[in-house]
Amino acid sequence: MPFIMIRLIDLPTFTDDRGSLTVIEKVLPFPVRRLFYIYGNKNRLPRGGHKHKTSKMALIALSGSCETILEKGQERTSVRLDTPSKCLIIGADYWVTLDGFSPDCILLALSSSYYDADDYVYKERP
Repeated sequence: MPFIMIRLIDLPTFTDDRGSLTVIEKVLPFPVRRLFYIYGNKNRLPRGGHKHKTSKMALIALSGSCETILEKGQERTSVRLDTPSKCLIIGADYWVTLDGFSPDCILLALSSSYYDADDYVYKERP
């Protein structure tokens, strides 16, 4: 599967009277090396504000919602994550800021790399 720098995909979801089951299998364009989740952002403060040199990410709002702001060069786009059946795939070298968290937001992040502080690039703060 060729890697597209940013894309929103529908995850296979099966729904019946018992609820929904969503599967992440053979849909990500990278192997998952690290998984983490963000929750409890009661003050609705922004997160992220960095880019990765090599790591690719996949983001899923398991509960609630948040806004994902993506920047590269002169390009800027925003993607609202608000359903667990949608997955936002982000290539390396995109500035990512997470904002507008609903009080019940649980955001799952899947990374192509193990944590490496040298892979992070932060914007200069004024």
